[in-house]
Amino acid sequence: MARYLISFDDGTMTIPEEDLPAVSEASRTVVRELKAAGAWIFGAGIQHQQANIVAPDGSVVAGAFPETKAVIGGFSIIEVPTREDALEWAAKLAAACRCAQEVREIMYDPES
Repeated sequence: MARYLISFDDGTMTIPEEDLPAVSEASRTVVRELKAAGAWIFGAGIQHQQANIVAPDGSVVAGAFPETKAVIGGFSIIEVPTREDALEWAAKLAAACRCAQEVREIMYDPES
């Protein structure tokens, strides 16, 4: 089975404050479905904060880089038999979170 990263851009989740509890519950419902299906690996929302970039030499600079147009606002990692399955789960997450989701296959690594 393949693993997929399903993520959304931080700027796309523009939900009125009063709707946040309903959106949170809807997304948790999808996560519970993923867990029940045995497809859930891990996921989380990303705190709104300044990122740091660590270079290969170990130096640390403030990020994200100015040319970056998208910053991940949250993500899920799932394991499913096909890309079509991943797209179906992404559609459920998109409806629950009220924002578009990006789907990418994670490269296989026998060590992970």
